[in-house]
Amino acid sequence: MPDTSYLLSAVALCASITWSLRALPFAVLAPLRTSTTVDYLSRHMPVGVMVILAAYTLRAITPAQLTVTGPALAVTLALHLWRRNAVLSVLTGTALHVALTTLLAHN
Repeated sequence: MPDTSYLLSAVALCASITWSLRALPFAVLAPLRTSTTVDYLSRHMPVGVMVILAAYTLRAITPAQLTVTGPALAVTLALHLWRRNAVLSVLTGTALHVALTTLLAHN
């Protein structure tokens, strides 16, 4: 069994490494708050990511699937352009898509 000083030094070393790793993001974040590059990316990347995800999702859609996906996509896009709220538009579009899929699948 290791002696007490060895165990205490091991615990102190682990605690200091853990504290340092948790503090590191805050130390790195401070200079990034005034960065023009980060400001530019924070304004333009969400739109770019959403366009890529939408194109990837719609790449293999068939005309038969458009009866469900088309209205849901149109409502999502219109709601987002009107309210500028991504959460609202995505949740509404998803709910409409699920509702249309359920209604049309049972008919």
